[in-house]
Amino acid sequence: MTTTVRKWTGHEATVLRTVLRMSIRGYAERLGVSPSMVMEWKNRGRTLVPVPETQKILDTFLAQRTPEEREAFFAELSATASEGAPGSAGRAPAELARLEPAADVVASQRRWREVRRYLNANRETLSRAAAELYDPALRIGGTPMLMAPAWRAAQPVPLDQVELVWSETVPDALVTGSEPEAVATHPLRAPGVRFDRYTLAIRYIDAPTLFENRPSYRLTAASWASGQGRLTFGLASYFDKLDLCEAVGHEFAAACMEDQDQGASAGPAWGDLPLRRLVDDPFDPALRAVTPAITTLLIRQRQDGSATFLLHWRDPAKVATAGGLYDAVPAGEFQPGSVMSAQSPQDFDLWRNIVRELNEELLGAPEFDGSGGPLQYERWPLWRTLERARLEGRVRAFAFGVGVDPLTLAVAIPSVLVIDDQLFDRLFGDIAAENAEGVTVTRWAGQDVRNGIPFTDQNVTQFIKNEPMAPPGAACLALAWQYRDLLLSR
Repeated sequence: MTTTVRKWTGHEATVLRTVLRMSIRGYAERLGVSPSMVMEWKNRGRTLVPVPETQKILDTFLAQRTPEEREAFFAELSATASEGAPGSAGRAPAELARLEPAADVVASQRRWREVRRYLNANRETLSRAAAELYDPALRIGGTPMLMAPAWRAAQPVPLDQVELVWSETVPDALVTGSEPEAVATHPLRAPGVRFDRYTLAIRYIDAPTLFENRPSYRLTAASWASGQGRLTFGLASYFDKLDLCEAVGHEFAAACMEDQDQGASAGPAWGDLPLRRLVDDPFDPALRAVTPAITTLLIRQRQDGSATFLLHWRDPAKVATAGGLYDAVPAGEFQPGSVMSAQSPQDFDLWRNIVRELNEELLGAPEFDGSGGPLQYERWPLWRTLERARLEGRVRAFAFGVGVDPLTLAVAIPSVLVIDDQLFDRLFGDIAAENAEGVTVTRWAGQDVRNGIPFTDQNVTQFIKNEPMAPPGAACLALAWQYRDLLLSR
């Protein structure tokens, strides 16, 4: 039997948190509200009535609890019914109503979860299938990754030759993932009522460990010419990206599952993909919120000129995107290091973003979650050492352009970072085997590869063609091998 609350107040919201033994911050993150709001619920109790949108969020969150948790919640509400409510002793709260389970909601969410998990388990295969929808000339050497000519550099561009331009205003996105064409990717949250955003469905039905909305830099223009790049950005949010991109991927996965059920082998056609059709030009940043990740292939160069590269396996239980795939390391969203520095020039820098990701993925440091103050780079030893080495030529960073994953239409900036072997050992010699997003590859093909996988044609080809590799990481490998002589020249 499903039990609901007719009207939430701060009291009911606080009782639910107490029963679930969640911290104020953890509760806020799961609900997508601020910690200060959770504190207000606690302090004002029944005198505070959340707005209708928050009432819906609490309804959904309660509906996703186990029967035992819901029973404990309503038992605690009954026990506290008379607190602050004169004359109510001995009566069950009038706010409570008992309803029968909604079979259509259960079925809708079950199917959504099945498609979501199929998507996460088959991203590499699905990416290759989705790439068939686009001009083969856009693909990067044997990989599914797409690059328009205007978005691809003629050769690797040193990172200090990529100019970033800040724009105070960004155009309204024309496609957001909230259109009627997206309705099939949004499961029911109540009878006759669907989740209105894909990220809400993720949060309440199949949330990974790392799942929080953060400010993200939104790409509004890109150009590459004469050994230089120019990228213009404004501000958006991480969920702006997921609401459309993951829904596009979900739509494609659902169409593939339906084809399999019917025994079809041709793969989905454009007529099966109404949401994808809205993004008729995946390289038009005015059409949607393009918030790119920076995917960087780390290459260790030895004194004898040979090299190795590092990879990361992304755990689907921990991450919302590219789970179950190998990827280049480091890789992460291009975001401010703090919500307090969203429009500060200190974080609006590709190189600094890469260094933050190195700290998290190779050293196992906690992610800069955006809740702290601005990061003081000059006081950070890792940053100072790497910046000095970059100026001395012992660290060399290049960008290849801007690309699109054909499955989700998510955008990434493929890049490469070449570090002298001795400096790498000094800074990252004790690589963290596991981090917040997955596992650094330390064994492969029965060999110890803690010092990296040999950068050879055979190994590059193996990962590009035969291993489950995220398209941006595969593009980094393919392009790094193509330009290996330039990248490894001292």
